[in-house]
Amino acid sequence: MSFSSEMTDQQRIAKVRTVVTQAGEDLRKQYPILKHQNFIGAAILVFALVGMAACSWAYAIGFLPAWACVILVAIFASLTHELEHDLIHYMYFKKTPWAHHLMLALVWLARPNTISPWARRRLHLNHHKFSGSEYDLEERGISNGMPWGLRRLLVISDQLMSVYIRPFQMLKMMAQFKEKQPENERKKAVIEQLTGFIPLSFIYYGLWYVFVIYHLVNGVAPLLGQSINWSVALVKAMPTINFLAVIWIIPNFIRSFCLQFISSNMHYYGDIDPRDVIKQTQVLNPWWLFPFQLFCFNFGSTHAIHHFVVKEPFYVRHLTSKTAHKVMREVGVRFNDIGTFKRTNRWN
Repeated sequence: MSFSSEMTDQQRIAKVRTVVTQAGEDLRKQYPILKHQNFIGAAILVFALVGMAACSWAYAIGFLPAWACVILVAIFASLTHELEHDLIHYMYFKKTPWAHHLMLALVWLARPNTISPWARRRLHLNHHKFSGSEYDLEERGISNGMPWGLRRLLVISDQLMSVYIRPFQMLKMMAQFKEKQPENERKKAVIEQLTGFIPLSFIYYGLWYVFVIYHLVNGVAPLLGQSINWSVALVKAMPTINFLAVIWIIPNFIRSFCLQFISSNMHYYGDIDPRDVIKQTQVLNPWWLFPFQLFCFNFGSTHAIHHFVVKEPFYVRHLTSKTAHKVMREVGVRFNDIGTFKRTNRWN
């Protein structure tokens, strides 16, 4: 069926799904190795973790400067986010639970400044059901629909800050999220979200806050004619914290900021029908956002495809994106709608 203004929304959505699914099937016929999805997922994870470890070692022995280590580790870590997203949809080792959960644990370890993948699974599946609505806790939690200003930048920068600076709004958002969960799972859903940052994320943010406060105070105090007498224990711990900042903390801060900036602005909010996949997202890939895309594995260009065809792994989405973009443009998906920044992510 060719595109026409007489097609219904569901026909347009079906057209995209058919074309994109077929493109993936054709690619697998051309490259049979793509049928070995578990192997590919595990191999990408090993590649990412080895890359992060190698960069850390190179920095530790003085071969790699700190700035290069931060950039490279952030890029490797962005791969683990894509894997986590696929794992949430059970794309790897669904029939081998120990391997599936091991991968979930490792991707969380690689990028600890986010809610645990087990808690995020419910959050993300809820996102697909209610994308763009007040019930979409996942996107609203990273600033989707917020007015621009310091508060939004802080929320994008720090997931815990999303709670610190708007506690009452978060309670309301949590209640709305709870409302859409199965009645017999609502208590469990709330507990998952309340405990989802324990323990890894709290360790990460604790180290991050110590690092920032320590160096900020040491930088400002002399300008004010003051000196700070830090505890002996903290002074002894700082070399280790500084090392972790370069190989683990700062790379994930950059990765997370870029991802959440892109994601919160490519999703629409507030004035769309959650069932209308065409209006849930846009393709956001102007050239000047390349630095952001670099640290979130081109998320702005390919994530909208996922909303149409959920069960396609991220590397296939990238390989079929040209075909997907063509048909998505035909049915009315927006491309580089920069006006979303002024409209606080509304469609209109």
